[in-house]
Amino acid sequence: MDEARVVAVATRFHTGKPLGASLLKGGHIHDTWLVRVSAPQGSRSFVQQRLNRAVFPRPDRVMENIERVTTHVRGRLLAAGHAAERHALAVVPALDGRPFCVDDQGETWRSYHFIEGARSFGVVQGPRHAYETGRAFGRFLALLGDLPAPPLHETIHAFADTRARFGAFARALDADRAGRAVRVGREIELAREREALAGMLSDAVRRGDVPLRTAHHDTKIDNVLIDDETGEGLCVLDLDTVMPGTALYDFGDMVRYGACRAAEDDLDLSRARIDLELFEHLARGWLDATRELLVPDEVERLVEAGRCLTLVAGLRFLTDFLDGDAYFRTTRPDQNLDRCRVQLALVRDMESRAEAMREIVRRHARRA
Repeated sequence: MDEARVVAVATRFHTGKPLGASLLKGGHIHDTWLVRVSAPQGSRSFVQQRLNRAVFPRPDRVMENIERVTTHVRGRLLAAGHAAERHALAVVPALDGRPFCVDDQGETWRSYHFIEGARSFGVVQGPRHAYETGRAFGRFLALLGDLPAPPLHETIHAFADTRARFGAFARALDADRAGRAVRVGREIELAREREALAGMLSDAVRRGDVPLRTAHHDTKIDNVLIDDETGEGLCVLDLDTVMPGTALYDFGDMVRYGACRAAEDDLDLSRARIDLELFEHLARGWLDATRELLVPDEVERLVEAGRCLTLVAGLRFLTDFLDGDAYFRTTRPDQNLDRCRVQLALVRDMESRAEAMREIVRRHARRA
C-alpha cells in the first residue's frame, strides 16, 4: 500500500494537514502506520491501522468494544487521580463521529493518539521489564473488573475456547490443504498427547470453576508500552480481542512471552525454556495488580493456564501452517512451523518446572 492512500485516509480523521506516513513493523494481523498531522501548536503523531476484515469480519463491533473499553479505563484512571494520557489508548473519532472510517475501496481504518517517549519490545528485556509487563496487564484486567453491562461483543467466535482450538487443529490436519502434514509428524504427535491439556481452560469456565471476566486475550510482551525514561509499563495495546473470557487466559498467554527469552519464531529451540527469575517477576507484577480481583480457584490454576495457552498457541501456529499460512502474517517460509516448534518446546519445559512455578505463584499470592 502506498503512502498517498494512507495520507488520504488520514484526512477522514483529522482537520489538520497530513504531513506524511511511515509503516510500522510488527504485528501479525493489521497494517499499521504512523501518521504526522499539522496542529496549531505544532505537528502531532497518530497511529493509523487498516483492519484485517478476513480476521475481523465485523470491524464495527470491534471498534464498539474498543471505544467502550478505552472510555471505561480512562475514566477509572482519572477517578483515581492518575494521568490517563499515557496509561490508556485514546481512539480518534473520524470526522463523521464514528470510531472508524471506511475508505473508497471498502477498507476499514481506525486511528489512535500516539504515545510519545515509549516503545514496546518483542522479547523480554530483563526482570524489571517482566514485572512492569505483568503489572500493566494485571492493572488492565482489574480496571475492567467493573465494566458495566451489556457484555462486549465476541469479536472472533470461540477465540478463547481452548478446546475448540484443538478441534480446529484436528480439522486442518484432516483437510491438509497445503499438503504439509507429512512434514510435521512429531509436532502432530506432541499435540495429540496433550489434548486434555488443550481443553483445560475452557472446560473450567464451562463448569463454573472460574468466573467469566472481561479479558484481553492477546497478552504478548509487545502489547505493553514501556516508558523510555522510567521503564514503567504504561499502556496496554491491541484491544481487538478484549471480550468476555477469563483471567487465566490472560495470565497463561502472558507467561509464554514474558517468561521466555526466545523469540516467537526462534530457530534455536534450546532457548525455548522458562526463565524462573523472569516468571517470578512477571507473576509478582500481575498478582500485585490483581490482588483485589482474583478468587483462590483462579490463583490455583495459573501455572496450568500457562501450559494450556502455550500449547494452544502452538496449535494455532500449526493449524495455520497446515492451512497454508492463511491467518498469521509471515515474512519467510515455514515461519508458522518455527513458531509452533518454539511453543511446543516451551510446553515441555514448563512441564518439567511446574512445581517450582506453582511455589512462586503461591508465595506472591500470599504476599499480595
